[in-house]
This record gives sequence, structure tokens and C-alpha cells, in this order.
Amino acid sequence: MTLRDVKTGQTVTVQKISGEGAIKKRIMDMGITKGVEIYVRKVAPLGDPVEITVRGYELSLRKADSEIIEVV
Repeated sequence: MTLRDVKTGQTVTVQKISGEGAIKKRIMDMGITKGVEIYVRKVAPLGDPVEITVRGYELSLRKADSEIIEVV
């Protein structure tokens, strides 16, 4: 399951980031790494962006970025 599939109000744990290169590095620089918990706060009506809470701060991710983050 990817972060894009998670419903509003759920908390999940990052299992793997499947992207590569600059995209993967940018996501990891934002604090999204293996084992971190993510709380999904809101999802826009068309699914883009997804607003999450990670490591105590709020973050918005594009749909394409949330698809490469595998969660449990």
C-alpha cells in the first residue's frame, strides 16, 4: 500500500521509499524515512495534495510523491 491509498485520519509507518535520485532525496530530506510514523490529516477533493503530519510538523505532498512512499 502506498501513502496515496491511506484514508484521512489514519496513522501509518513508512516501509520503503521506492523512488530514486533527486525525488527520493527530497522526500528523505523532508524527514520521511523508513520506520517513521505519518498521520494523514487531509486529502484534497481530487487527491492532490495530501496533507500529513510527520515528526511533529505539517507537510503537503503531491500525489506523484505520495505514490512512491510504501506504508504499513
